[in-house]
Amino acid sequence: MVHSEQEIIRRESLKKLREYGIEPYPQSLYPVSDFSDELISNFEDGKEVCVAGRLVRRKIQGKASFGAIQDSKGKIQVYFNRDEICEGEDKSLYNDVFKKWLDLGDFIGIKGKIFKTQVGEITILVKEFTLLAKSLKPLPLPKIDKEGKVHDAFTDPELRYRQRYVDLIVNNNVKTTFIHRTKIINAIRDFFNKQDYLEVETPILQPIPGGAAARPFITHHNALDVDLYLRIANELYLKRLIVGGFEGVYEFSKDFRNEGMDRTHNPEFTVLEIYVAYKDYNWMMDFTEEMIESAALNVFGTTEFKVGENTISFKRPFKRQSMRDAILEHTGFDIKDQTEESLMEWCKQNNIEVDSSMGKGKLIDEIFGEKCEHNYIQPTFIKDYPIEMSPLCKKHREDETLTERFELMVNGKELANAYTELNDPIDQRERFQDQLKLSEKGDDEAMYIDQDFLRALEYGMPPTSGMGIGIDRLVMLMTNQSSIQEVLFFPQMKPEKWDTGPDLEAFKAMGINELWVEHIYKAGFTDTDALKSTKPTAIHQKLNGYRKKNKLDIPALQLEEIQDWLSA
Repeated sequence: MVHSEQEIIRRESLKKLREYGIEPYPQSLYPVSDFSDELISNFEDGKEVCVAGRLVRRKIQGKASFGAIQDSKGKIQVYFNRDEICEGEDKSLYNDVFKKWLDLGDFIGIKGKIFKTQVGEITILVKEFTLLAKSLKPLPLPKIDKEGKVHDAFTDPELRYRQRYVDLIVNNNVKTTFIHRTKIINAIRDFFNKQDYLEVETPILQPIPGGAAARPFITHHNALDVDLYLRIANELYLKRLIVGGFEGVYEFSKDFRNEGMDRTHNPEFTVLEIYVAYKDYNWMMDFTEEMIESAALNVFGTTEFKVGENTISFKRPFKRQSMRDAILEHTGFDIKDQTEESLMEWCKQNNIEVDSSMGKGKLIDEIFGEKCEHNYIQPTFIKDYPIEMSPLCKKHREDETLTERFELMVNGKELANAYTELNDPIDQRERFQDQLKLSEKGDDEAMYIDQDFLRALEYGMPPTSGMGIGIDRLVMLMTNQSSIQEVLFFPQMKPEKWDTGPDLEAFKAMGINELWVEHIYKAGFTDTDALKSTKPTAIHQKLNGYRKKNKLDIPALQLEEIQDWLSA
């Protein structure tokens, strides 16, 4: 692996620290007693403190220096004075360790006293410092000029998502987003617990990918010699617990769907599902809007959120509209009494992409998704879905062609989905068999028949309502993030290609002199493709510059030599 010039210098400092007698990665605990935010908000002049964090700023001025450390709560200025740190004749702890061998990004522990500078900035006078962990890679710390403009910000999305640890260090707003995420989840959990609903855990590895219409991930259990599926939903297991006698159960679950990735979809995502006995979807609409309003007020103190160019209000009550009325309003097309053939024809006439595997439910879903969904910016319950769209949902009490289902739309996307749950085992079996027919037509998202779930229903499940809500999308809305990757610590990415070292034989095969082979790699040309994709003049300039800088005792390269390599 090629190390940059700064990385090489840091490794040399690591060696010098050990030679001096300082262990750069000590084993013992450090007795942290104070944090930056508390010291600033509760200033006590002269208070003795003990803090720890990263050194993120340093301005050396002879025998006195200012800097800043960043801990888990924020940043605070620190003041290093040579004579405070080194009371005797030996000043090497300041002159060598602090000034020469410490680097930005190093973790240090500091003991000292709090004071205010002449300009009023709360600062720690360092009496003693301890190296807690040496940083071997330089942080991409942004710089702020006198006019307040930020330069060299760490903003490249791919780098930020791949190296979230760096993103969290240098971009304070990122940490704030994830703190809010946890607080939102905790607020919802507290809301449920006050109702005496039970938080549970259900299997991630499942013999049948049930509870939703989605393409699953498949894995293999070696001991049982069977294929298993990563869950696409936890619905059917939670309803088994309702059968078992619990009145209300919920789970914050990781679900997995082997589908596309975009700004609102990640193959691994977090869903909250809750099931409550003796309730229906009308009750669940009231419950859902109360839950969201409560979480907003508890975490942010408001129900108004800026989301892109829109301001979204989570203040109850939310608008309610039937699926039929929604499509009729936005297209003029009435889906009632339409056949699969007429729906297919209307979709084709209106430039909606369809295929022969789609049944009535999928076609209606496509119409709503293409023509209606984006219009619902403010929270709106779209309810009363056609029966073909909802194989796990109870028939509507007033119209058997519909189901008692709603989806909550916010900012043009689905946020939550809920039913009056189907508890008639005979009806449920027929619905599963209809899904099997869709599967035979080629629909790879059709539901499987879950015989054990049907057996559970045959023992009897009380009237129940269930709801699932996308936690990632809810956090996106409440933190004004346009991409799901911004609310996932480690979003799914293509595997990173790592430099495994030089293929010296490949360089030699190009006709490169053995004296130069290893130095070409160290100069930054990691393989022959990198060399061949660079102009000869640029290679000539870079390699001879490397030779001069490192004082290599080998002849300077001629441009003709490099041209010969590239033509080999």
